[in-house]
Amino acid sequence: MVNFTIRNDKKGKLKFSPLQSGYGTMLKEKYGISPDADTIVFIDNEKAYTYAVAAIRVCKYLDWPARLLYILIIIPPFISQPVYKWFAKRRYKWFGKKAACMMPSPDLKKRFLT
Repeated sequence: MVNFTIRNDKKGKLKFSPLQSGYGTMLKEKYGISPDADTIVFIDNEKAYTYAVAAIRVCKYLDWPARLLYILIIIPPFISQPVYKWFAKRRYKWFGKKAACMMPSPDLKKRFLT
C-alpha cells in the first residue's frame, strides 16, 4: 500500500511511519491501536482507521485516477474488512514478495516519520 500511495501521491501530501518505529509506537498508543497490529493504519482528522477502511480513505488524497478508488467507501466495513483480510493473506502468493525493501530517495525520505 505504501508503494501504491507513493506512486499516486505526486505532491507528497501523505506521510508514512513504520508501526514498529518510535513514532509509530507513539501513534498506536495515542489512538488505541493494538500493539500487535499488522495492517495499514491511517490517521485522518485525529481519527485512526485500519484495514480496508484505512486503505480506502488513503485513496481520497491520491492523484487521479487512483482517487477514484475512494468510491469504495460506500461498502460497509462488515463487508470490506473480511475481503481486505482475505486479499492480504494471499497477496504474496499472487504478486510475489520483494527480496529487499526499496531505498527511498532523499526527497522520499522526508515523507517517512520515525
